Order: sequence, then structure tokens, then C-alpha cells
Amino acid sequence: MKSYFITGLLVLVPLTITVWVLSTLIGLMDQSLLLLPHQWRPIEQFGREVPGLGAILTLLIIFGTGLIATNFFGKQVILLWENLLGRVPVVKSIYNSVKQVSDTLFSDSGNAFRKALLVQYPRQGSWTIAFLTGQPGGDVANHLQGEYVSVYVPTTPNPTSGFFLMMPTADVIELDMSVDEALKYIISMGVVAPPVKTPIITNSTI
Repeated sequence: MKSYFITGLLVLVPLTITVWVLSTLIGLMDQSLLLLPHQWRPIEQFGREVPGLGAILTLLIIFGTGLIATNFFGKQVILLWENLLGRVPVVKSIYNSVKQVSDTLFSDSGNAFRKALLVQYPRQGSWTIAFLTGQPGGDVANHLQGEYVSVYVPTTPNPTSGFFLMMPTADVIELDMSVDEALKYIISMGVVAPPVKTPIITNSTI
């Protein structure tokens, strides 16, 4: 009986969490329907709500925004919009900060979260996985002697919260695993370990 119960948990828990995350995400994306005129909304057209329709609208808005932003006219509009926001004191600081973070995280040329690292945290002898986010900048770099890197140490099982640290380059170890593998390792609390990669040995003749 105990083995059946555990087996049932192993099947249902991941499935339940996956369904819950997807339903929550779709529910949030469905809020985009509020952008439509009241007479165009599903409740008026079909007499009831249609789950997922807002998610499709959200994806279309994102795709359309990206399509417009890639042409000359769209770039000029975005530049004009950013200049307008740059004249509002509080909005300027918030927008620029968020834009810098998003550009770093999602841009193909960005280096954030491109490498998984092994660091000692929160004390010597305790090791955890971190992600490289860049190098210290601004006045902070003037007070650090030697080579330092900026790292993000995520918490488990929720990697969206964590700690930002600046550590000596000599104290971090670059891991031979992808960011996705490292995230799975963190979220599973070390249960789902990445496969060990062995070097390929080839026979060569001199």
C-alpha cells in the first residue's frame, strides 16, 4: 500500500503543479482581454468567458510589437517614446533600470545567466550553484582590489529570489553544465542531478 501511495504521488504531484502553473499563467495572460472594447470581449460575443483567448491575444501583441520594433518606422516610434519617458523624473529611473535588466537578460548579446558557477556560500566549505551576471561596475569597482565577478545565487525551490554577490574570480568555478540543467538541479533541491559529462578520448597517431 505504501509503495502504491508514493507512486501515485510521484505521478500526480508534478502533473498537478504543471497544470497549476499553466492555468495561473494563462489566467494572467487572459487579463489582456481588458484592453479590448467591452463589446468585443468574449463575454459579450459568446455569452461566457473563453479561457486561453487572452493568452493568444497576449502572444499576438508581443509578436506584433517585436515585428514593428524591427523596422525603421517602429524604431523611430520607440526612440520617441523613450525620449518622452526620459523627461519624467521618477518614470525615467524606473524605466531605464528595468530596460537595462531586460536587455541584459533577454538579448542574444547579453552575458547574464550564460554560465553556471560553483561558489562557496553562505560560508567557507558550503557550496552552491550560482549564475554569472557580469562584472562589478560604477564606483563599486574602484573599491575592489583584483578581479571580481558579479553572481546571482538563487534560492531553492524558487530560483526567482536569491542574492546578488560580488566575488573574486579565483573563488568561483565554472561548471560544465547548461543554465537549464543548473536550474533543474536547483529547483529539484539537488534531486535531479545533471548527467556527468566525460571527455571524449580519440586515438591519434603521430
